[in-house]
Amino acid sequence: MKIQPECIPCLIKRIIFETKLSTSDKTLQTKIIKNACEMLSKIYDPNECSAIIATDVHKMVYDCLNDKDPYFDLKHSSNKIATSLISKTNEIMKKSKDPLKASMICSIVGNMLDFGIEGASTNPHMLFGIYNKIYAEGLGHDDYTQLKKLLKSAKKISYFCDNSGEIVFDKIVCKELKKFNQDLHITLIVRGAPIISDATIEDAEELNLREAVDEIYTTGCFAIGVNFQKLPTKVKNVLKNSDVIICKGMANYEAFSETDYRPIAYLLRTKCTAIANSMDVEINKNVIKLHK
Repeated sequence: MKIQPECIPCLIKRIIFETKLSTSDKTLQTKIIKNACEMLSKIYDPNECSAIIATDVHKMVYDCLNDKDPYFDLKHSSNKIATSLISKTNEIMKKSKDPLKASMICSIVGNMLDFGIEGASTNPHMLFGIYNKIYAEGLGHDDYTQLKKLLKSAKKISYFCDNSGEIVFDKIVCKELKKFNQDLHITLIVRGAPIISDATIEDAEELNLREAVDEIYTTGCFAIGVNFQKLPTKVKNVLKNSDVIICKGMANYEAFSETDYRPIAYLLRTKCTAIANSMDVEINKNVIKLHK
């Protein structure tokens, strides 16, 4: 997705949020905000992918803060809160006529565990209050039936994760995928370094994601979504040989929508107008959208 004008205030808001997470030094906060505005004035290009510009700005902020993971505490709290909702998720799936679809919608609800932007959560505990409501909304765009047909005959899929906490529900989805298609080989991919609230290999190991998948790799670097130029060769080969690619969250959409990888299914909550307009769906909707 190319960067949109409305991406700029959103990016600045997140930078302010993560700067306050990391330091109470007002002078440093001011310096970073000024640096971010100056940097954006230089690198903003409507022909550039939003994920690339956001990555460059976040790298500058993290370096100025001398903080490798400003969201560390929020991510661990997100994992704990999501874990406490496993029993509720299992109950929802038990009552559903299609447990796989139910698990996917639950994982999209988990996509709300995103911070510092409009349309997401202000803190991990918010998920308790909105979980049932967001699930009950169902899908605002529903390509599940088409996706299910592809998954039925698939042999290999790659599953790109997004946020910490959300990854708890991704594990449930992967288990359901294995039940649905016992021949399915699932490769899970998480971020290569801490960036915003996204899940890393540490989250995957902490939550025992290996119980649900066959392989786990990382994107190999610090990046919003995926930097395809720095993607490890093993992951490039996984993508090349995948029968279906599942991408969770907006950052992965921003990156993958600039590529020709197909078939690809985006599972996310449209939390901003830029993403919603790019996907041609309404804002604040649960989405399963398939590109063949």
